[in-house]
Amino acid sequence: MQLGQLQEIEPKLNQLGYQIIAVSPDRPEVLKNSMKKHNFTYLLLSDSRKEAARAFGIAFRVDQKSLKMYEQYGIDIETASGEGDLILPVPAVFVIGLDGVIKFEYVNPNYEVRLDPDILMAAARSAVKN
Repeated sequence: MQLGQLQEIEPKLNQLGYQIIAVSPDRPEVLKNSMKKHNFTYLLLSDSRKEAARAFGIAFRVDQKSLKMYEQYGIDIETASGEGDLILPVPAVFVIGLDGVIKFEYVNPNYEVRLDPDILMAAARSAVKN
C-alpha cells in the first residue's frame, strides 16, 4: 500500500476508530517535505535508524544490484535516511488493536506488490468485530 492510498482510505479507517501511523526510513527533514508535497494528514514518523524495522523483523540489507536500480530511479537511500547502512524495511502494513496486539499483518518482500486498500479495510472491519 502506498502512502497516497492510505490518505484516500483514512476517513473510513477513522470512522472505525483507527488512527493511521506510517513509518518511513527517511530522515525527518525528508518526511517534512513529503508531508507538504502530498498533504498527508496522518502521522508520518521517521525510522531513519531502522530500529522499528528491526523490532518488527522487517529490516533487510539492500544488495548492490538493487542499490544500482534505486540509483537509476534517482533514489539515494543513504542520503534519504542519513545513515550509511543500506538497510530498508520490507513494505508492511499492520492493524493493531487497542490492546496492542497485532490483529492483521501484510508483509511482502516484493516491494512492487502492495496491499490492496479493500483488503486492509476488510481486515480493519474484522478486527473491530473481534
